[in-house]
Formats: sequence, C-alpha cells, structure tokens
Amino acid sequence: MAYTEVLYNVRDRVATITLNRPDKLNAWTRVMNTEMRAAIEAADADAGVRAIVVTGAGRGFCAGADMFLLSSVASDRALAEQRAQAPAAGTVPTDGDALAANYEPSFGYLMRVRKPVIAAINGPVAGIGLCFALYCDLRLMADNAKLTTAFARRGLIAEHGISWLLPRLVGPMHAMDLLLSARTVAAAEAAQMGLVKLLPAESFADAAQAVATELAQLSSPRSMGVIKRQLYDALMQPLGEAVRTADDEMRKSFTSEDFREGVAHFVEKRPPAFSGR
Repeated sequence: MAYTEVLYNVRDRVATITLNRPDKLNAWTRVMNTEMRAAIEAADADAGVRAIVVTGAGRGFCAGADMFLLSSVASDRALAEQRAQAPAAGTVPTDGDALAANYEPSFGYLMRVRKPVIAAINGPVAGIGLCFALYCDLRLMADNAKLTTAFARRGLIAEHGISWLLPRLVGPMHAMDLLLSARTVAAAEAAQMGLVKLLPAESFADAAQAVATELAQLSSPRSMGVIKRQLYDALMQPLGEAVRTADDEMRKSFTSEDFREGVAHFVEKRPPAFSGR
C-alpha cells in the first residue's frame, strides 16, 4: 500500500518503519495506526525480512495522540473513538490456539508477529506512543531521550493494556509511579528500571540498525519466532504448561533445517545460513 504517515524500507534483512509526522513529533492518528499495522504485516509476510525496527522521523519517537485532533472533538462521542486507536483484530495470522484472543485488542498483534519487533526510541515518547513501544519485543532508547505515560495529567486512565503490561516489565511499584505521577522520565532512569536499553544519541540510528542486523544475520528465524511465542504465552500459562510446551517445541527443533545448520556452522566455524525452516 502507499503510506502517507509512515515510511517503510528494508536493508540487510531488517525492515524499518518510521513514524513520519516530524512537525507534530509524530503524534498518533487513525491513519498512522492503520498504516503501522499494514507495514508490520508486510514485514511479517516478507521472507526477506528477519527483524523489524520502528522509529520516529525528526527529533521524536511519538508525542502521543494528536491533541489538536482530540480537542476538536472533545465534546463529541467521536472522542472515545479517536482515543481508542485500537487496531482491528485478526489480520495478523494466528494458529487458532486458546491464547490467541489475548493478543487481539490494541497492539497485542505485535506479540504475534513471528519476527522481533524493536522500538528504536530516538526522542520523546508519551501516551499511546509509549504504549506501542511497550508492546515491542525490545526497546532501544537514545541516551538523551525522555518518556512519560501522560494519562493521569490529561484526566485519562491507563490505556491499551498498559496496566497489565507495565508491571510485568518494571514491577508494580515502578509501574504505579510512572502511571500515577505521569512525570517525565529520563532515559537513564528508564534503563535502571529495565524498561529500555540505552544507546548513544549521536549514533543512535546506526546502533539500532546494528542490533537488528545482528539478530537478522546470526539468529535462526525459526528459533526467534518460537521463543517469542513461548515468552508471551508463558505470561498466561502455569509453569507445567510452559514446560510441556518447551519439551514439544524442542522435539520439533531437532527435526528442523535451522537446527542442522546451527550445528553445522558452529562445527565449521563459519557464519550461519539459516533458512527459517
């Protein structure tokens, strides 16, 4: 599709999706929401892509929902529709398992993408932009960037499942602090909480690309897809079920092409040539 509010390109098996409203600090809109999901789906379906990076154009990642658009409908029922910004469910393929429904609301579809999704937070991030980043598998943040949940200072609540996700990433106390205060948090503090990994601001784009390229070139696509599903499903499984899943997936791994290649390239001391099968 033709994109108007995101950019899409592929290099070294890494798809980079850029939020592209730099004059508005990439504030989130319905169009951006639709285009982001379409771009993610395109990257997931492309056999030539093995990792996905999402970043922002200009000096910011995403300032949250476009407040000008919100204020123009504040007295209208359209406010609720605008704030929801929830991606439509069901367009990213799932296998129909019992856990699938957990990934349908809001940005849960990112957890079902078979490839690692990396939020490259190049500048300020707030509100729905932060929610999106939390659903990504890795969060890389420029060491001079800042974040805020924003909601409590706008008379809003913890949106898009962030009340479930944030405590699992940083613990209940940090989550409560970030949500109740809606204060601005510097990258260094966010890293101390375990929410992000810091990269130098001066070479941020290249450093983020390098992280994604290493995954794309050195890790088995099949393994990454299975491991990603294991980690997210395990958040909703008893221990015994997670162990049984691991045992079953290990047996499948032993018969895969990527396992044979993983052994061969190690023994032969050469770079891997994984097929993803």
